[in-house]
Amino acid sequence: MMNYKLLIGTVVFVIASNAMRSQTNEMYINVTKKSATVQPTMYGLFFEDINYGADGGLYAELVKNRSFEFPQNLMAWKTFGKVDLLADGPFERNPHYVRLSYPEHEHKRTGLENEGYFGIGLKKGEEYRFSVWARLPEETKAAKIRVELVKPNSQGEEHAIASQEIVIDSKEWKKYQILMKPQITEAKSILRIFLASQTPVDLEHISLFPVDTWKGHENGLRKDLVQALADIKPGIFRFPGGCIVEGTDLNTRYDWKKTIGPVENRPLNENRWHYTFQHRFYPDYYQSYGLGFYEFFVLSEEIGAEPLPVLSCGLACQFQNNKPEAHVPVSDLGPYIQDALDLIEFANGDVQSTWGKIRAEMGHPEPFNLKVIAVGNEQWGPEYPERLEAFVNAIRKTCPEIRIIGSSGPDSEGKQFDYLWPEMKRLNVDLVDEHFYRPENWFLTQAGRYDNYDRKGPKVFAGEYACHGKGKKWNHFHASLLEAAFMTGLERNADIVHMATYAPLLAHVEGWQWRPDMIWFDNLNCVRTASYYVQQLYSHNKGSHVLSLTMNQKPVTGAENQNGLFASAVWEEETNTVIVKVVNTSGEKQAIALNFSGLKKREILKDGTCIRLHSDNSDADNTLEQPSVIFPQESRISIDKNGFHTELEANTFAVYRFEVSD
Repeated sequence: MMNYKLLIGTVVFVIASNAMRSQTNEMYINVTKKSATVQPTMYGLFFEDINYGADGGLYAELVKNRSFEFPQNLMAWKTFGKVDLLADGPFERNPHYVRLSYPEHEHKRTGLENEGYFGIGLKKGEEYRFSVWARLPEETKAAKIRVELVKPNSQGEEHAIASQEIVIDSKEWKKYQILMKPQITEAKSILRIFLASQTPVDLEHISLFPVDTWKGHENGLRKDLVQALADIKPGIFRFPGGCIVEGTDLNTRYDWKKTIGPVENRPLNENRWHYTFQHRFYPDYYQSYGLGFYEFFVLSEEIGAEPLPVLSCGLACQFQNNKPEAHVPVSDLGPYIQDALDLIEFANGDVQSTWGKIRAEMGHPEPFNLKVIAVGNEQWGPEYPERLEAFVNAIRKTCPEIRIIGSSGPDSEGKQFDYLWPEMKRLNVDLVDEHFYRPENWFLTQAGRYDNYDRKGPKVFAGEYACHGKGKKWNHFHASLLEAAFMTGLERNADIVHMATYAPLLAHVEGWQWRPDMIWFDNLNCVRTASYYVQQLYSHNKGSHVLSLTMNQKPVTGAENQNGLFASAVWEEETNTVIVKVVNTSGEKQAIALNFSGLKKREILKDGTCIRLHSDNSDADNTLEQPSVIFPQESRISIDKNGFHTELEANTFAVYRFEVSD
């Protein structure tokens, strides 16, 4: 007699199993179907001196207006006693200096103090190198100055946390330096200098650096910030901007030739961001050029990234200049084009060449191996391609090995974008720079953006992008999650997308003008945002070749009936590893099945790892006070033959790695 209860139970189990399977998101990865090569430059960094990203940030100089060259010459300084400003100093492009004279009363004092960048951050027990160019203004006996690092007090009481005297013993300009070691940690200290003798003294280029800079360079960079950049393992490093390349006007454009040579003689430049936003107004925001093109090239080399310099095309910022006379006529572009050719020689030229010799004299006789250069930033209209064409012709003729990047303008679509792309094809540039500062819905709909791009035209450089939340234009986890979703489309189309860089890179918590940003910092610490970790996970897991990944025979782009899922897959040749990235942007847990095919008879997939980025609070992000609220979590996972089944939490970015072995 048939056991009906057993039969009914079996039927129910089968129905339930089939129902569960029908709800599972089945993804298929063909391990042997390796298509596009993923470029080493695929994921990188874009640097611009915005948000105090250079002076007051990456550049480790702690003294603001160190050569008294701000338009208000004593901005950032307070003086007391008898202090005179003069302008016949030893450095042609920085002629100003101060003279400290005896105040003619033993109980009075002469000196000056510097506020630094939102204060001067000092760490207990660390060494700081104070340096100054000084001289005796007349034939007399030696003079003394006393240098103090001072902790301010809210009750008006202050005390020195480090102090030392320097003897000035020459009538000729000479560099003097001392090492100072603070007794406490203080984020808001000030630098104070007293005249400690009756003999007057002249002071110029007053500087204070931590000794422990990145790689110990004297004109160095802030170690924790560079370490954060290096930890991305970037393939490309774009510099120096951005809009500062253009300048508010041509006089304030970024001029690379002014940023090389002895740091004492690099002229000041106005930072175009200091008064761009009235609600974030910093009238004392200037570029010292201490972090210049030589330092950018060296930094690129030391963090393992290809350098990507961006140069002016002769157009000032078009958002702020709509009259033809604000720009360089095409007929007068010769010096700008020569700047580009000279830069290539500075980077790659033989030490006997004019600019290669300067590079060697600065300490780097070996070439920097520059391969690509960008001309112009967010330019638009016919005035841009007609200027770019002159650069393209000259660079192709003189340096045909250099790849050239043009621009599609400031927008990700629309009139100017549609006009500029055909122009870039006509000019035969190698890559086109596209920018995307867009809201959530844009990022949710653009994972398939490059699926139908022309494969015969220029490649794409996604040069600036960040998700800007509606009503939440600040860093938060949900924005980073959508950036991860969008990036699956970059990866899947690695044959057309050769570079991608999030922007902006750095922001001082007290000096920001634009947000969101990848890394935030104050005078002592920095914090890596959720967006940082998205970029890092892609860069560390970029692989070498794209693999086919489909669901219902379609790419997984968050389209209708894909349950808010985005996915891509790559092969990592060096480790024989399949890497699958899956982003669940939905508010529900999703059952995922990764089905692998194409393995040879003796090949198997080994148990692997899952690296997961998740937050229950979509508005949360890391802060200086809580830097690890959102952090990649790695765990071991088991594979069932050639398949992997899991439930991916809502609002989660996961990277799965499986090694193939014989």
